[in-house]
Amino acid sequence: MKIVLDTTEIAQTKALLREMAARYGSAETEEFLDEAGVNAADLPRRVRQALSRFRLHEPEDGILVVSGFPIDQPKIGPTPGHWKTHHPANDIVEEDMLLVLLGSQLGEPIGWSTQQDGRVVHDILPIKGHEHEQLGSGSEELLTWHVEDAFHPYRGDYLGMMCLRNPDAVPTTFAPVSKVTLTPDELAVLASPHFTIRPDESHLPKNRGNGNDTHSAEETAVRERAYAKIEGMWNHPEKIPVIFGDPRAPYIRLDPYFMDPVENPAAQAALDEFTRQMDLAIEERVLEPGDFCFIDNFQAVHGRKAFTARFDGTDRWLRRINVVRDLRKSRESRLSAASRVLY
Repeated sequence: MKIVLDTTEIAQTKALLREMAARYGSAETEEFLDEAGVNAADLPRRVRQALSRFRLHEPEDGILVVSGFPIDQPKIGPTPGHWKTHHPANDIVEEDMLLVLLGSQLGEPIGWSTQQDGRVVHDILPIKGHEHEQLGSGSEELLTWHVEDAFHPYRGDYLGMMCLRNPDAVPTTFAPVSKVTLTPDELAVLASPHFTIRPDESHLPKNRGNGNDTHSAEETAVRERAYAKIEGMWNHPEKIPVIFGDPRAPYIRLDPYFMDPVENPAAQAALDEFTRQMDLAIEERVLEPGDFCFIDNFQAVHGRKAFTARFDGTDRWLRRINVVRDLRKSRESRLSAASRVLY
């Protein structure tokens, strides 16, 4: 599903973003995040309708693209060399705000204390030294298809990505579960707790941020407990099903690269067939500057093709959010009811 903004909608959106940037200053402030759903009511009606339909009707293609928003390349500045260190010339406040406003029509954007310093809006860009890592910051290795944060019970319902720059037309890979046809026996075993998924490397302590001097003692303590929890999930992953919900239109939870061999032969065979069919269903989507892509994280997988990064400020640069439909279910992992950072 794709909609392209027209000139009137672009003007309306730009006017809203100027007002939001002047009022809040950043897409990361508590005030902006608290009021994002309210302010999103001033987005173009056609855009809000498309997002509402995507959320409510769960179309089987599992993807929605809002396209046509102009990206001012000199304004956004060079692609940073790392998510930890943005260049002073990187002015992306309005673009980040638009990504959050759009996402707020699907649910509540969240962040992870163990990922990119707890920010809600993340960078997807190549980092020198990560070329061969299974990370969004990798480049020369295929980022294998997966459900975002599949290891975690509080993972997002939706993944939102905004393309700021993609001069080499690096494809995002994508496939919906609707392309897979399984037997009743295969479905039954995949819906049983035979499988393990370890945390992906973006959450591991080796990729932790610089920290933030504004963190309270309580925040620092619970962040350390969060890393300990992630380490426990890595060392002792629980057995889970990889499909759930209605077997006629199942939801999925898998990340083959971080999954161990299965003890049950029938379960391993069913998983192999699932991954074989998903491999065949994978297609490529090249996101262009001004594309906002939302993927149903319960109905589809995504990844990225390999590419050669230049590390000269011109590389592919996306921004990303995770969105949950029910913020309350993760209350035990957040410091307050309104907090969007999971520990």
